[in-house]
Amino acid sequence: MWPDLSVRQLLAFRAVIEEGTFGKAAARLGFTQSAVSQQVASLEQHTGHRLFDRPGGPRRPRLTPAGDVLLTHTERLLEEIGQAEADLARLEQGISGRLRIGTFQSIMTRILPIALQRLNTEAPDLEIILTEGDPGDHHRQRALITGELDLGFVEGDVLDELEKRDLGADPYVALVPPDTPPGPIPLSVVAQAPMVGQPAHDSCGLRVDRGLERVGVTPRYAYRSHDNAAIQALVGAGVGNAVVPLLTVDTSDPNVAVRATTPAIEPRVLGVAWNPQHTLPPAAHRFIEIAAGACADQLANI
Repeated sequence: MWPDLSVRQLLAFRAVIEEGTFGKAAARLGFTQSAVSQQVASLEQHTGHRLFDRPGGPRRPRLTPAGDVLLTHTERLLEEIGQAEADLARLEQGISGRLRIGTFQSIMTRILPIALQRLNTEAPDLEIILTEGDPGDHHRQRALITGELDLGFVEGDVLDELEKRDLGADPYVALVPPDTPPGPIPLSVVAQAPMVGQPAHDSCGLRVDRGLERVGVTPRYAYRSHDNAAIQALVGAGVGNAVVPLLTVDTSDPNVAVRATTPAIEPRVLGVAWNPQHTLPPAAHRFIEIAAGACADQLANI
């Protein structure tokens, strides 16, 4: 019978104790007195114990030893239920819960600090878990499908099982010595010097190498790295030139010049993806909006 206990029964039980009479408990709860009596009687039936001695007349009902024991647990149960209600309300409002996000280096350094700062202002109790990888890595997209991640920043197309919101096109630019004349620079000129860039198997590295191949250029790489800051530092040190996505560049660096290329390499399209078959944490929808705004701001200001 215990699984049949209801919150309504416990509320009636506690109200009788706190108010002192069944009539006052009924007035507090908005029930009839008979309804409160029925709830308490049903609770006694379910627990198998008499909970009140009812002397009748003007005298107050008095807790039995069993009622006294149950009262202690009732207080804890109702407190937990109230807390559950509050927690679910905060989750629904998007101000608490947990959000697992797959990301990659340029998003991590240029977009996420802005987006997470804004989100933290609105939802300081929200737990954020970040996982970094290559933007073209389908393993992270699989993690969205299996539910290991809620959201994932992506580049280009996504697997059929996923939905995606595009965040913007990130153009490729040349990083060259600071005394390079203004204006677009031919890719063939960029590649006359040794090159510094992403690894050949990286999605960005592949796109750059294919762009160079289309204009008949075979680059000579002095160094390849996943570290965007290292690539820019090596260009600034005179090791070579680079062609990289604009969002990866620190445009305030006086040791390099940032130039458009001719012909242009196809930009990478950034997006955020999710599995439509999974129920997202309510905060995910707000995060997508904030990330879209942060990405638009960054691409417009570079």
